[in-house]
Amino acid sequence: MSRAYLLRRVLLAIPALLGISVVLFTVLAMAPGDPFEELTLNPNVPPEVRIALRASLGLDDPVYLRYFYWLSSMLRGDWGFSFVSRINVDQLILQRVPITVAIIGISQVLAILVAVPVGVLAASRPYSLFDQIANTLAFIGFSMPTFFFGLLLILLFSIQLDWLPMVYQTTVRETGWAWWEVQIKQSIMPIMVLGLFQGASLVRYVRSSVLDVIKLDYVVTARSKGIGQRRVLVRHVVRNALIPVVTLVALQMPVVFGGAIITEQIFRIPGIGSLLIIAILGNDTPVVMGVTFVFACLVVLFNLIADILYGWLDPRIAFR
Repeated sequence: MSRAYLLRRVLLAIPALLGISVVLFTVLAMAPGDPFEELTLNPNVPPEVRIALRASLGLDDPVYLRYFYWLSSMLRGDWGFSFVSRINVDQLILQRVPITVAIIGISQVLAILVAVPVGVLAASRPYSLFDQIANTLAFIGFSMPTFFFGLLLILLFSIQLDWLPMVYQTTVRETGWAWWEVQIKQSIMPIMVLGLFQGASLVRYVRSSVLDVIKLDYVVTARSKGIGQRRVLVRHVVRNALIPVVTLVALQMPVVFGGAIITEQIFRIPGIGSLLIIAILGNDTPVVMGVTFVFACLVVLFNLIADILYGWLDPRIAFR
């Protein structure tokens, strides 16, 4: 993979982020509601104080000026100030990003580890008993909403069996291995909800992609040379079949982040998804803008990773 290919993909991500930031800022600026509505209803706050406060924050300026002020502040590392928490937005987000990224990242690894072998085995034995069971479970998996699956896991593992904690604990007193044990136990159910939901949808695409590649001439030629079935699948089929699957994983990242917001609410995980819900309910515009922009950056990052994987799976892509 050439450095020019990597540099080209990174440079393409910059205008994408700028365009996303323009759309997000414009939509939030036109949204109804006023962060200083409580001050308006408070008789103890004089009108001139409210006007001076709005002027100091630039809330009465045109939208395009407010956007350039926000963009220049972001580039300087100033993400704004939360109207509700009275804390800098970057501090709020940095406190919650690691939890969300860890849960989403591990859930995606789980989805791939489940989907790829199941999809390949189902495609290598089409219409067999294993293929029918895998398809049935996949249909059930991606048809079940994440919030419903999460509630089922809570009823089973937390209430009935009492194996896992029902809600995420932010303050863990244990240290050492005991601390890791607590963290793993309270992360199992959120990771299962996101990972199995994504994995169920990927199984169908892996199976379909492998079936398409198996019919190609070079695979038939490899079999005619006496190469074993397993070696043909691993060396000639899977690598080429994973290219459209990587595309699907990258395109579904917004859906995964949306599911993460719901999952964090169910299990009371202090991630950026729950922070976004709190900010929306409190009309905390700087936090909403910061969190949505972080979501956009993470989606663009995963798409960049997908482009890098394209170049690794098919080196011809890097030279186009």
